[in-house]
Amino acid sequence: MHFNLATSDEIAREFGNRMRAHRLAENLQQSELAARAGVSERALRNFERSGRGSLDLFLRVAMALGLIESMSNLFELKPKSIKAMERASQNRQRARRRQSD
Repeated sequence: MHFNLATSDEIAREFGNRMRAHRLAENLQQSELAARAGVSERALRNFERSGRGSLDLFLRVAMALGLIESMSNLFELKPKSIKAMERASQNRQRARRRQSD
């Protein structure tokens, strides 16, 4: 699936499907994974079906499946130039005002 061409609903469903695939690869029942993750079985079932749920639910399930490390660079800032790298190292707390044309 190309995420840049998908809607947020499609991406959410894909995450649910991928979590289900990992659960099945580990030969875990939904009740077992829900217990490991500390979430309700119903919440897990809904998440696997629709991809909908809280960020906390997503992270708990990912941790229970041992997937957290593979997400470590998910939103890592990737500078495009030396100047951008220097700016990124300054740890800005706010965005700059946009210049009007």
